[in-house]
Amino acid sequence: MHLSPLVLFVYNRPEHTRQTVEALKNNYLAQASSLIIFSDAAKDEDDKIKVNEVRRYLKTIGGFKNIKIKERDKNYGLAKSIISGVTEIVNNYGKIIVLEDDLITSPYFLKYMNDALDFYKDNQAVISISGYAYPVKTELPETFFLKGADCWGWATWKRGWDLFETNGKKLLGEIVNKKLSREFDYDNAYPYTKMLKDQIGGRVDSWAIRWHASAFVKNKLTLYPGKSLVKNIGFDSSGTHCSGSTKYDTAISKNPIIVKSMPAAQNKSAVNALKKYFNSFKPNLIKRLYIKFRQTIWR
Repeated sequence: MHLSPLVLFVYNRPEHTRQTVEALKNNYLAQASSLIIFSDAAKDEDDKIKVNEVRRYLKTIGGFKNIKIKERDKNYGLAKSIISGVTEIVNNYGKIIVLEDDLITSPYFLKYMNDALDFYKDNQAVISISGYAYPVKTELPETFFLKGADCWGWATWKRGWDLFETNGKKLLGEIVNKKLSREFDYDNAYPYTKMLKDQIGGRVDSWAIRWHASAFVKNKLTLYPGKSLVKNIGFDSSGTHCSGSTKYDTAISKNPIIVKSMPAAQNKSAVNALKKYFNSFKPNLIKRLYIKFRQTIWR
């Protein structure tokens, strides 16, 4: 199996970055993996000290097959940085595993991602792989599919990323014309349509809602683990737009996730579990989870 490049996007949180990298170094395939890091430039003088601190730390990293650090010379913002960075890497390598600087991974994360990328590489129904799973109460299969795409520790191929539509207005038009809004919003349990409208209106700068919508309108699937291989540590009040919360915390799997053949169809039990999960914490959880797809935590 030819391992996928691992791409990490960082900005101005040195301690979060360190925790993310240390967890990755503990992955079983770390020493065989190529790590590419995109470091965004500071948007102002206040952020410059922390950005420089992150960049000094990046130069000390070891434990991977090879490491490339790409320092932006101007501030892109998270959406532009990820869109341009992912596009560059998938065009060069054909596939990609993506992380941001506030994600702690299981030692089995890279194995699961690479196994799934290899297993589903020719399955046109599958657009991406997710390493994160919501902490729903329902027992789910070891792996399952959901319609759409996700953004906390994910992977895709060039054929998948080629379907990414940057025009939010066009995506909203498709959702409305196909009468998909209710399904898109998990029967009004989660405001994905509103997020897309906010992106269109310039109220949020989100690549993730457009990635999710791009997959959704084309009826593409993302593979999820039944037990999460990723934990987000960014909702600790360290980000610009997030407050402390533990309601989306999930225990990281202590065992490998086995990727195996199954029908390429959305798992109805998982959909119903997510509806219950989103509804159970309204409105506080929705407000916090909204930040997930806003993707303005650092900026």
